[in-house]
Amino acid sequence: MKALTNTLLFWLSALLIVSCASPSPKETTEQLNTKSAKVYTHPAWIKNATIYEVNVRQYTNEGTFAAFEKEMPRLKAMGVDILWIMPIHPIGEINRKGSLGSYYAVKDYQKVNPEFGTIEDFKKLVSTAHELGMYVILDWVANHTSWDNWLVQSHPDWYTRDSLGIIVPPVADWSDVADLNYEVRELREYMAQSLEFWVKEANIDGYRCDVAGMVPIDFWETVRTRLDSIKPVFMLAEWESNEAMSAFDMVYGWEFHHIMNQIAQGKKDIAALDTYFAKVDSLYDADDYFMNFTSNHDENSWNGTEFERMGSAAQTMAVLAATVPGMPLIYSGQEAKLEKRLSFFEKDPIDWKNYELEDFYKKLLTLKHENKALWNGASGGSFEKVATGNPSVYSFNRVKDTDQVVVILNFSAKEQTVSIQNEQVIGNYTSLFTQENVTLTSESPIKMEPWGYLVLTKSK
Repeated sequence: MKALTNTLLFWLSALLIVSCASPSPKETTEQLNTKSAKVYTHPAWIKNATIYEVNVRQYTNEGTFAAFEKEMPRLKAMGVDILWIMPIHPIGEINRKGSLGSYYAVKDYQKVNPEFGTIEDFKKLVSTAHELGMYVILDWVANHTSWDNWLVQSHPDWYTRDSLGIIVPPVADWSDVADLNYEVRELREYMAQSLEFWVKEANIDGYRCDVAGMVPIDFWETVRTRLDSIKPVFMLAEWESNEAMSAFDMVYGWEFHHIMNQIAQGKKDIAALDTYFAKVDSLYDADDYFMNFTSNHDENSWNGTEFERMGSAAQTMAVLAATVPGMPLIYSGQEAKLEKRLSFFEKDPIDWKNYELEDFYKKLLTLKHENKALWNGASGGSFEKVATGNPSVYSFNRVKDTDQVVVILNFSAKEQTVSIQNEQVIGNYTSLFTQENVTLTSESPIKMEPWGYLVLTKSK
């Protein structure tokens, strides 16, 4: 029977991570200190990359690969590099939630959900992405299947059972899926071959792995080596532990995300950021990547849009997420200022009436590409807090070679005055959002609007 540690059982029962469709992971995930050596080298193309999550069902009225493909040139122009496509597989019908079911209840790992199109349509999407200079990673659900996945009948011994011998879900609330048992060698081989299938057949560039920490890390290490032997891949874990870094290029910045929510809601002050970054420095290597975000499919559907959770601070937090160490994520519709929770189990198209925040995100993503100070992992610049003399204003300085970015953020609903006191940031800059020249001096205080943000750049 699958062995789950007491820590993991507590983790799951307390918070119910939802990729299958419940609330999101807990606010401060336990960081493990049993990190192994990496079995991979980061692909060169991710050093200054950005990522965008694609909800195919809701992206267009058609909800197909072909319809989404038409949007890809716009996303490329906005500065998107990596397209994370939510699960594309047929969805189970037994114990289905809602009328359309959850993407994360996979019925067949080597087939395509006919609602989205055909496997040829998906291959064309990937080919178009590559022509545009973009990359595609596929959302992969290795931990569990739908109850009518063909494996349930053909290989019932591959599933976790209770004391009565009955197949069980991984978590009680995930009633639409059955838990896989990774103590079974044959299951591991089948899953590895299925992961290889999409790299070989569709030429995808890697995976976002659902609840990755619920699957043994040695499986992921083996799979990463096998995939890299086909082509260099990018692997994102839906988890937050340094243990995962042995097989994955990037983990979720869940704790950082919840700190942003809490600061926006007045539940924490900016000292929480100092504590968080000190913790990351102590547990992770310089070349470990975090994915930073203000929204994703779980947050949007279950906890609310960034505007529900962060209110007027939403854009301020988006600036923070895009400029601290890590890779920024944009979820489907954020560039259109999506202000509704997208239904998880039903058809609920995004309203694309305008692209109100497209230019906002384009500026941030373009800066990520062009200014080395913001590059990912060890390719990026230093990160040092800047003294402001104001407990409501957070500022930091990032430097790499001759590139520099200074960020000043007002984390309050009141106008604030800031006096920059660090000699290393005194000088002349260009404002990212206004393109005006700005001079930082210790003698000239800066006025910040409520939840205001200032991104200053310098490149020689």
